[in-house]
Amino acid sequence: MKHWLLTAVMFSAVAQAETVVCHLTYGGEIRHVRAVPTTMPYSVPVEQIGSYFLFKLVFEERTAIKSYVYADRDAGPLPLHQATFTWPLVNVGPYGFTGRHLVYEPVRDGELEYWCELN
Repeated sequence: MKHWLLTAVMFSAVAQAETVVCHLTYGGEIRHVRAVPTTMPYSVPVEQIGSYFLFKLVFEERTAIKSYVYADRDAGPLPLHQATFTWPLVNVGPYGFTGRHLVYEPVRDGELEYWCELN
């Protein structure tokens, strides 16, 4: 029984040590947004990407990883894209576990490219 408990504790520590990194490209600039497991997804802040996009990455502990892209409008954030990736996840190919995502500005024709991987 003690061996099982030690294994469970070690697995839990490894699972919580993982991070997610999203690689974003917009207007020639490359940014990296990181997330660690959380039990409070609504407290995760958004990241300003250029003058138009907002990006939010939520790593819901042992459940799912969610990415959100919003337009930063005067009237408030406007949702443009949302993706959910359920646990467990595996990096596959050159674009991690998400594949390559492209999100377009409806007004200025700009393009936000992103993909995410487990670290």
